[in-house]
Formats: sequence, C-alpha cells, structure tokens
Amino acid sequence: MTDLTGTKIAFLVATEGIEQVELTGPWEAAEKAGATPVLISTEAGKVQAFNHLDPADTFGVDVVIDDADVADYAALVLPGGVPNPDALRMNEAAVAFVRDFAASGKPVAAICHAIWVLIEADVVRGRELTSWPSLQTDVRNAGGSWVDREVVVDGNLVTSRKPDDIPAFNRELLGKLG
Repeated sequence: MTDLTGTKIAFLVATEGIEQVELTGPWEAAEKAGATPVLISTEAGKVQAFNHLDPADTFGVDVVIDDADVADYAALVLPGGVPNPDALRMNEAAVAFVRDFAASGKPVAAICHAIWVLIEADVVRGRELTSWPSLQTDVRNAGGSWVDREVVVDGNLVTSRKPDDIPAFNRELLGKLG
C-alpha cells in the first residue's frame, strides 16, 4: 500500500443526509494509508449521517466550505445519501469548490447520489461515470456517459454506484494519489 502520510483529503458533505458508510469507508481507507481526511461542510458544528433512512452517527466539521481552499487538499471525496448531495448542489460555495477541484486535475471521487454535485458543477460533460442507477438520465442530460460498473475512472473523476462498491472506489481513489 502507498504511504500517503502528509496528504490531506477533503470530504465534502452537507449538514445531514450523508450515507454513513459512504463517508466512513473511504475515510478509514484514507487514514489506513496515512492520509489525513478533513471534513468540510456548509456549516460549522456537527453533521448527521444516516444508515439509509435511519439517523446514525454525527461527525464534527473541520472546515466550513466558505473557508476551504482547493490548494490545501490532494483529493476530494463526495459521499452520497440522497439529501446530502441534493443540499450540496443548492450551495453555491460547495458547487464552486467542486468545479474548481475538478478543474485542478486533482482526483475527485463521488459515490452513489453524489454525482448530482458533479452534474451541478458542470464537470460530467464528455466524461464516462457511474452512479446509483436512478441518476443515469441526469448524467446523460448533463452530457456524460453513464455505465453500470462498480467503479469508473475517467481522467481525475472516480465514481461508484453504491456502498457495495466502496472497496473498488477506495482502491481507485487511493491509487490516484499513489
């Protein structure tokens, strides 16, 4: 495994509705590789994760999106859950951060419904990606090409469909950093 000591990875989430395993799975993989995950959200305080529709754990926010700088991070992870990316795509600062991150060429990894934020940031046009199957029309309408695979890497974008895909998602994300 590649040693990512000193590497900071941004995890961008809204204040609630985050699919917990889609946050904690990549977070733990990043820590295991020696990286420092940083939780960025739209508000200070704590965010509420969910296990599908049931409230799960809360997590402390490290940085508010208005204070986040793309230059500070080696990669960006966008966990899913339906309410989480839906709220993020309505936040101008979050969308701009994602757009700027994608333009930087650094890895941007999105799982499940988090693809909505990539669509809102207008970074899927001409790209191949995957997501939860119900978003395939959204991807196509945004000019992307949707495929049904556990993980898709297209340039600096890494995408996956669902929690079962997290091992492949983590492998490709961390591989981009190694």
